[in-house]
Amino acid sequence: MAMEGSTLLCVPLVAKTVEQMAADMAAAKAAGADLVEIRVDHLSTFRPREDLEFLLKGRPLPAIVTYRPKWEGGEYEGDDNRRFEALRIAMDLGAEYVDIELKVAEEFVRLISGKKPENFKLIVSSHNYQSTPSSEELGSLVARIQAVGADIVKIVTTAVDIVDVTRMLQVIVHCQEKQVPVIGLVMGERGMIFRLLCPKFGGYLTFGSLDVGKESAPGQPTISDLLNVYNIRKITADTKVYGIIGKPVGHSKGPILHNAAFKSVGLNAVYVPLLVDDLANFLSAYSSPDFAGFSCTIPHKEAAVRCCDEVDPIAKSIGAVNTIIRRPADGKLVGYNTDYIGAISAIEDGIRGSRAKDAAVSPLAGKLFVVIGAGGAGKALAYGAKEKGARIVIANRTYERARELANLIGGRALTLAELESFHPEEGMILANTTSIGMHPNVIDTPLSKQALRSYAVVFDAVYTPKVTRLLREAEESGAAVVSGLEMFIRQAMGQFELFTGLAAPESLMRNIISRL
Repeated sequence: MAMEGSTLLCVPLVAKTVEQMAADMAAAKAAGADLVEIRVDHLSTFRPREDLEFLLKGRPLPAIVTYRPKWEGGEYEGDDNRRFEALRIAMDLGAEYVDIELKVAEEFVRLISGKKPENFKLIVSSHNYQSTPSSEELGSLVARIQAVGADIVKIVTTAVDIVDVTRMLQVIVHCQEKQVPVIGLVMGERGMIFRLLCPKFGGYLTFGSLDVGKESAPGQPTISDLLNVYNIRKITADTKVYGIIGKPVGHSKGPILHNAAFKSVGLNAVYVPLLVDDLANFLSAYSSPDFAGFSCTIPHKEAAVRCCDEVDPIAKSIGAVNTIIRRPADGKLVGYNTDYIGAISAIEDGIRGSRAKDAAVSPLAGKLFVVIGAGGAGKALAYGAKEKGARIVIANRTYERARELANLIGGRALTLAELESFHPEEGMILANTTSIGMHPNVIDTPLSKQALRSYAVVFDAVYTPKVTRLLREAEESGAAVVSGLEMFIRQAMGQFELFTGLAAPESLMRNIISRL
């Protein structure tokens, strides 16, 4: 049972057979779960007394038994009487919890009236697969669920925007203050932050699937990620929150890297993925000092310049921010750019063929440096290469964007189509800063193999996959290649130092990246 101030980790069991469910229950115990949810509606055949006896007898973990109907997002299509009877049997067989939907809770509460075992808890749940209601509506929903006789309130909503999550966080905090046990969940990728931060705000439990593909709801992380990537057992009310703001963010290796780095220096902090549609709205909604800093990726780097209270002069010149710090003294947001140092130093070392950092003259000096993309990362690379004495060409799908950046930086503009036949000299350097070729679109490439012959060095900011089609074909064409992973690790080290004021654990971070 939940201890004061702790959040339980629950693994949903969604197998089609009771034998597989029993095996999954043992696996959940081994994986570190506190309890399981037995989703009997997922069983292809279900004999209530026999199967529940088999699953509950000698179970290795406490269990929630749920028989979710189709009309509340489950698999069961029969009548409620059979369902109620199965849940009553589960209660009689010693299940610690039964979950019943608010719509039919009154009827079920009448059925079990006076028969509840001493340690049994009834979870009354409400699921909204469309949206997250207003704070007022959520508050009245809590009251209705309590009034019907719930021991534990369960409210599940869907995040249309990451800002929706703040309303559910308020509900959890309010219930915590009133000592009302509440399970709150926000479905979908935009709701992931809620699942990860449950222990910080006092949620009764959070769900983690046994494996990818065994989720019981959209946006559910695995228990392995909750424990090993996010170190969820260490998250408390005082934990500082950092994260990566982007769209998409699911591909980011940032959480693996930064959480391990935080752990290695003993910092009480967690780094989470933040799927953000509108940056200004997000920063306004998550304005608490606990949200201490953010990495900023595509497509928000330029908007971040406008959203920060202060911007570092280099980031301002570039016109893009990839790191936002909430200054502890006054809560103001300060923007920086670590992309530029990360990428340029990686390309320089790629040219030198080693990690020597102290050459007086940059190997970029005098070289023709072609940047594909005119967004935040494109600006950072163009600015950085220009500073090192390179001659700059900007190529972009839309010529207007290319010309805008070329004028700003003092360079030439081309369309991507024109770049195909652009080879004024040998030994050029190419840097792709767009998301072309990023997983899952791994067969895409910004430039044909034939056009790559004029380049001595090719850099790709995309690092999922590690070797993109662009890098593979550049290498086959005889160019030296520099992976986006190298830029990623260097800019991440810069971010870590801004986040913490401590030197980044470079060898640890490189070791993690090499294993990804």
